[in-house]
Amino acid sequence: MAARKIPQLICPAGSLPALKAAVDHGADAVYLGYRNETNARNFAGLNFDQRAMVEGVRYAQTRHRQVLMAINTFAQPGRFADWQRAVDGAADLGVDAVILADVGLLDDSSRRHPDLRLHLSVQGSATNYEAINFAHREFGVRRAVLPRVLTLAQVETVVRNTPVEIEVFGFGSLCVMNEGRCWLSSYATGESPNTVGACSPAKFVQWQKSPDGMATRLNGILIDCFAAAEPAGYPTLCKGRFEVQGETYYALEEPTSLNVLEILPEIARIGVAAIKVEGRQRSPTYVAQVTRTLRAALDELARGEQRFSVRPAWQAELARLAEGSQVTLGAYSRPWR
Repeated sequence: MAARKIPQLICPAGSLPALKAAVDHGADAVYLGYRNETNARNFAGLNFDQRAMVEGVRYAQTRHRQVLMAINTFAQPGRFADWQRAVDGAADLGVDAVILADVGLLDDSSRRHPDLRLHLSVQGSATNYEAINFAHREFGVRRAVLPRVLTLAQVETVVRNTPVEIEVFGFGSLCVMNEGRCWLSSYATGESPNTVGACSPAKFVQWQKSPDGMATRLNGILIDCFAAAEPAGYPTLCKGRFEVQGETYYALEEPTSLNVLEILPEIARIGVAAIKVEGRQRSPTYVAQVTRTLRAALDELARGEQRFSVRPAWQAELARLAEGSQVTLGAYSRPWR
């Protein structure tokens, strides 16, 4: 298989140490964001101020790695200038691309920074090639990140019908809602995950210990109950256990992580340009381990598709980092379709 067909490895950088871990362990590009509301992973204690941003861009680019700036929230009424300034800052820093979701910001950025490479964020919810081609035609978008709801066959259809590079998620937490715009979380908390940077904002999270174990709540809503010796997961609505018709189980989604190791040859064959790792909220150690494992797998694939096989050590490494220690192919594999 020709080297040009091997997808780029795009890794998360929620902090400067995480950025360096990704670069040092084989990422082709990192994605990061400002420490403000223009960034959909605006967690306390994470992300970049101006000084760290300058250092991070320098560290990556001097090692011939790309830097992608996520300005992927939707501009709020009366505050469009804040998002404009973020794009201006990204352009001044010389990042390799900005990742945008807001159509107004895409239009404005394409006009004010015609030489700045634009990527369509997963939060733009473009699940078909017509939407992606619109973004390419109107705003000059060069790459689109697909939501995690398409089968591999559907991804291939998109790739075949657009000149835009396609990026897909390859490892990390799954989202069964509108990416970053979960109505379930918004209903429960009154906050949009897109603007507060989390499905379960910390100010709404409650941990209630008892002699029998731990109960977790989100804005008063019971999400899960854990036995005394059972690890208590963070209360995310879609991954809670609920009683349904007398039976208690994960009614919406089990805690599990997307893992595409076994379908890497197919992803490369259909022409996907890049594989993205989810997890800007995760630790530098997580970033290093995932990056190292996927880099090894992609390098093996580059040596020839016929020789490629998934090594048990790779799967074991990623399973240890997965939610609930479980991995899945997610929507990429739907045999019933």
